[in-house]
Amino acid sequence: MAKINVLDKAISVYTVNEDDYICITDIAKYKDTDRTDYIIQNWLRNRNTIEFLGIWEQLNNPKFKPIEFDGFKQQAGLNSFSLTAKQWIEKTGAIGLVSKSGRYGGTYAHKDIAFEFASWISVEFKLYLIKEFQRLKDEERKQLGWDIRRNLTKLNYRIHTDAIKENLIPPELSKSQINVIYATEADLLNMALFGTTAAGWRENNSDKKGNIRDYADVSQLLCLANLENLNAHFINEGMPQKSRLERLNQIAIQQMRILADASSVRVLEKNDE
Repeated sequence: MAKINVLDKAISVYTVNEDDYICITDIAKYKDTDRTDYIIQNWLRNRNTIEFLGIWEQLNNPKFKPIEFDGFKQQAGLNSFSLTAKQWIEKTGAIGLVSKSGRYGGTYAHKDIAFEFASWISVEFKLYLIKEFQRLKDEERKQLGWDIRRNLTKLNYRIHTDAIKENLIPPELSKSQINVIYATEADLLNMALFGTTAAGWRENNSDKKGNIRDYADVSQLLCLANLENLNAHFINEGMPQKSRLERLNQIAIQQMRILADASSVRVLEKNDE
C-alpha cells in the first residue's frame, strides 16, 4: 500500500493483478472530510457515472453482468435512486470498484475510474492527482530498473565467461522475419527475444492485459537489458537493422540457455513471487 500527497491530502494506492487502484474515499475528503460515503453515493447516483462505470466494466471485465447494469442505468438520476459501491459490486460483479475494510479501509477505484471521480470532485485536484500518481509510478520504475541492473551485474560475469564455451546457435528467426523492416527498436528487440512483435503478441493474447514484457520472467528481463545495451552499441557502429536483428537473436538464444540453467536466476524468481 503506497501513499501519495495531493494538495495536503494523503491518498492511498495499491496494486492488484498489475492494475493500480486509488482510494476514492481519500479523494472525497478533499471535498468533505466527514461525509465521504455520502459524496461517493451522490456520485454513483449520477447517470453519467453509471454509464461510464458500465462501459469501463464491459471493456475490462468479461464477468460483468449487463442486465443488472441496465437496471441501474434506467433508475439513475431519479430522486428515489440511491446506490453504494458495495451494491454496485455485488449486483453487477464489477471489478473497477473495490470496497476494503480494516486498516486501509475505504472505497478504491481503478485509476481510470479514480481520475474520473477526482474530476467530478475538482478539476484542479484531478490534475495534481495525476501528477503525483505519475511521480509514484516513475519512482517504482526507477527502483525496478535498479534491481534489474543490480541482478544483471551479478550474472553478467557468468554470461560472458560461459558464452566463450557455447557453440554458435543458428538463428531461430526465419529469413523472412529478419528481412522485415521494424518500425521501432522495441519491436526489433521483441523479435530477437520473444520471436514476435508487441502487436503480434496482443493479437494472439487478446484475453490478457498489459503487453508482452509484462509477462516476461526474470531471466527474460535480464536478457532484454543486455540486448538493449548491445543494440545501442550496434547502432553506434552503423550496423544495418537486419544484421542487428540476426545478431541479437543469436545472442538472446545463447544467453537464455545460460540464464535458464543459472541457479541464481531461479532464486531471484522465487524471491520475486
